[in-house]
Amino acid sequence: EMIEKGSSLEWIARLGSGTDHIDTSFAASKNIRCISSPEGNCQAVAEHALGMLLSMMNNMCRANGQIREGQWLRDENRGIELSGKTVGIIGYGHTGSAFAQLLSSFGVEILAYDKYKFGFGDGRVHEASLEQIGRYADVISFHVPLTSETAGMAGPAFFDSLQRMPWIINTSRGGVLDEEALLHALHKGQVRGACLDVLENEDLSSLTDLQRQRLERLGNHPAVMLTPHIAGYTEESFYKVSHFILQKLGLVV
Repeated sequence: EMIEKGSSLEWIARLGSGTDHIDTSFAASKNIRCISSPEGNCQAVAEHALGMLLSMMNNMCRANGQIREGQWLRDENRGIELSGKTVGIIGYGHTGSAFAQLLSSFGVEILAYDKYKFGFGDGRVHEASLEQIGRYADVISFHVPLTSETAGMAGPAFFDSLQRMPWIINTSRGGVLDEEALLHALHKGQVRGACLDVLENEDLSSLTDLQRQRLERLGNHPAVMLTPHIAGYTEESFYKVSHFILQKLGLVV
């Protein structure tokens, strides 16, 4: 309906990654160009994913809260080092590759899966299947767009495939991960922890009773860290996502 009203519309831009908010097929039928700028916030998302992971592995948020309540608990908050672990990256586009670059200094083994990319492996990153990531990864991070293929990708079958009780990171789209399946996997000990920057429904005013209960369960779980879709929302990326859009439109050099 909105596109129909744009009688002079020539292009639609998404500032950042993904065009799942845009009816791209309908826009194409009207010869309207749709573009996004994942190059502009991929570094911000990668840094946020790494920050959440390190905080989770070292119990930083929990320890901070305990100290504020007058508790000084060292043994209970003994951390786990990222060095020596195997990290699985699902989706090896701008953000997945930026995350791999950050990880390269931590002495980790990196396995990456991308359904539509091949030949990107090097001495630092090894191309892998989803089955191999589920079998060998200690950390699994999602960096895929939300499409009909990826919706619910991290569902019951995915969690049942996990062999090493990994930490799960999702900074892509909430619909990629089945939150109920994640809670079940945490309860069963299939997952060690989860870092979520995105939710299935991020409009908290419109949550159903079931969604509200699920969010409370996630928020109250000691092995879950939540942030409000801010991974790609840094001061620097706010400028860069616009700059890349203007470049693609030929309006700046």
